[in-house]
Parts: sequence; C-alpha cells; structure tokens
Amino acid sequence: MAIKVTMPQMGESIFEGTITKWLKKVGDKVVRDEPLFEISTDKVDSEIPSPASGILSQILVPEGKTVQINTVLAIINGEGAEEKPAAITASGKVAAQEILEEAGTPETEILPVPPQSEKPELPLPVVPPSKPAEIAPDIRTQDIRTSPLVRRLARENNIDLSNIRGTGLEGRITKEDVLNYLGQHSPEASAGLPHPQPARVEQLETAEGRPAAPGTTPTVPQPPLLASKVHSEVPTIAGDSETVPMTTMRKAIAEHMVLSKRTSAHVNTVFEVDMSAIVNLREAHKAEFQKREGIALTYTPFFAKALVDNVREFPVFNSSVSGENIIYRKPVNLGIAVALDTGLIVPVVNDAHLRSTTGLALAIYDLAERARSKRLKPEEVQNGTISMTNPGSFGALFGTPIISQPQVAILGIGGIEKRPVVVQDAIAIRPMVYLSLTFDHRVIDGAVADQFMARLKERLQGWNRWIG
Repeated sequence: MAIKVTMPQMGESIFEGTITKWLKKVGDKVVRDEPLFEISTDKVDSEIPSPASGILSQILVPEGKTVQINTVLAIINGEGAEEKPAAITASGKVAAQEILEEAGTPETEILPVPPQSEKPELPLPVVPPSKPAEIAPDIRTQDIRTSPLVRRLARENNIDLSNIRGTGLEGRITKEDVLNYLGQHSPEASAGLPHPQPARVEQLETAEGRPAAPGTTPTVPQPPLLASKVHSEVPTIAGDSETVPMTTMRKAIAEHMVLSKRTSAHVNTVFEVDMSAIVNLREAHKAEFQKREGIALTYTPFFAKALVDNVREFPVFNSSVSGENIIYRKPVNLGIAVALDTGLIVPVVNDAHLRSTTGLALAIYDLAERARSKRLKPEEVQNGTISMTNPGSFGALFGTPIISQPQVAILGIGGIEKRPVVVQDAIAIRPMVYLSLTFDHRVIDGAVADQFMARLKERLQGWNRWIG
C-alpha cells in the first residue's frame, strides 16, 4: 500500500513550508509517528512525524525546497499501513484558496513535485500609479481578489491595489505582484535610473498592518528590503569565501528586523536595579521550588511578573499603531525571546496577566523547551503584545533590542553581577542588573517610558512576596 506524505498546514495563515532536513533516507524503514522530516515556515521550525509505518520508497521534494501545503513530499510503501487523515480538511482547502499567498498553481489536485521544478516568472506590465496617498489609502477589497497579507503590505507602502494587475489564480493579486510593483515604482525607477528587477521576497507576516504615521512615511514606496534569491551578478570578494543561502527562519528574522526599524521610532532608556531582595528569595526557596515544580527556579519569571504587572498600570505599553489610531490591547500576551542554534524565536505566553509567578515560570519553561525541540505550534508565536529578551544570560551588561512588530516596546535584561554601590552614604556590594527598554516614540514619550521603568525598578527592588 502506497502512502502519500504531504506538506502539512502549520497554521491558519501559513500556506507553504521549506523542507530543511530529511531524517530518513530512501529505503529506510519508518515507524508511524516517529520524526520523518523537518520543515521551516516564517513562524516556526517543526519536526513532522511519519503518517504510517513502512519503507520510505521515494523522496519527491529535496531539502531546501519550498512548496505549498498539501504537496506530496514522499511515498511510503507498507503492507496494511494505516494512513492518517489528510493534512488539510475540505473546509481548510476553501480557507487556503481564499488566502493563498502564492496563487501560481490551483490547489485542487495533489501531484508529485519534481525536485528542480520552478514556477515560471510572469512579466508584470508597468501600470501608472494614482496620485500619492497622504496616508494609508482606503483600499476597497470587495472586488479585488487577494490575501490579508497582501492587503497589509499594500497599506504599509501606501499602494492602491486597483493599480496592480494580478498574476495569480483567476486574477488574484499575489505578494510577488505587490513587490514587483514596488520595485518598478521605486525612486530609482521613477528617475529613469538602472534598477534591477527585484527577486521574490519572503515577506514576514505580522499580526496586523503597520502603516507609518503621517509625516514619517516616504511619499514614494521603497523597493523590497530582502531578496530571497541572489542576483546573478555576485560581487567578487578577494580570498577564500563561501556563499550559503539564508534559511527560512533567517530570512524571516532579517525581514522582520528591517521592517521594524523602518516602521517604529526606536528610542532606548536604561535603568540600574538592585536585585538583592529577589536574589535572597530565590536562594532561600530554589531547592523547594525545584522539588515541588520539577524545574529550576530562574530569575526570568520574576522579571516577567514585574513587567506584566507594570503593563497593567501603563496600558499604552500594551498597544499597537494602526494608521493614525492607537489600539489598546486588553490581555497582556508576553513574548519571551528564545535563542536557538538556527536563530531566534519569540514564543508567547497568552494572558500572562492572569498567571502567578509560578505559573509564568512553568509556561516560560514549557515554551522554551518546545522551541528548542521544534515542537511549537504556529499560534504560540503570534499575537504578542509586549516582549522581553535576556542578553545577560550570555554575559552582556545590557542590550538595545529591536521592537517586535506590531508591538510598541521590548524589555532587555542584562546580566546580574555584584558591584560596589552607594547605599545610605556607604559603599556596599549588591547584585545589580541593567534593564533597557526600547520603545516606539510615535506613541510613547520619554517621560512616560522613564516613569514606566522607575515603577518597574520599584517593583523588583521591593519584592517581598513568595512566588506561590
């Protein structure tokens, strides 16, 4: 019995994935539910289990290839092997068809993909732009076939979608159509200067569109920020060198970081905090905590609890910008940066404001462990409202992190070190830490940011509660 192994859908807004590694070779015996291959999307890296037991007889999609969901990746042959349900339901197919990002091929029949097949590049005629929009245009999407990602990209770059000819299925406007339009209407193109045709861009999907505020957005859209394909003319570098393609995760990180710097007005403030109260509390209870909860007690949940409580007092730090409006979020969904061998990921503790310090400790430990073992779900890295990162774990005194869009702030935690400080006109040795806050000056003023940090410092230095 031949079993088809297909590309699974890793979330409602994810419609393609990249095969990063096959864990079995052709001819190997596989057991149902054991890891078969690894995939990477713009949100998570995951190990995918085998849908059946048998012999891996064919691998149809090689490592490094990006394909749409439901594409046949491999064939397993096995006598009486039990096949799992298809990776996508009928209703899922309808949803995928509605918000398909790369609509070059219809999603109707599952066919094997040859290893070297490429989607043909379709020429896009230059369409004269309408008059420049002063703010994000009112894009009417009732009669325009496209996806939420494309509409967000259009809003961010002040593009009227009615000026773009769609090259996708049934005239659908794809992400690539918008990026080609951006390249053709860049300042270089407008001035008649030579400008290379932009390669396909892996645009990171964010939780919502982030058009810049009036007065800060260029009147002419900029070309794509990160090309996923290297131009044919590669600059010559003297000496030995090696060129390697970016991974899907690295491309997503690069695009997201550049987009954030281009979107938000980044400002930093740094405070020094005496951690004596928390250090003493942790030292007294860490053995009991590990015995009771089964995990080590770190400093991270203390910072997380203080930050979440602080955000409840300063709701602007739990907001986002949409055009000329500020959206205030009610739940505090805390993003925790986790360093991986392949990059960085920020899983989210949802409803963090409802959790105790112990609850945050358990949630953070669980997310970090599953992030490192590639077992996160796509929804667990979405919808964060504020984030924190800990460069101090690697020895840094402090860092100035980049805001994760569409959030407006991120807290950086330095290393806790004993330093001489002045306490009541005497020199004392205290465990000290530098905390840095990066905030979006479009909606948060320096005075408010410093008030926020002063209150956070007060919470940490005056910690007098057990973490039950």
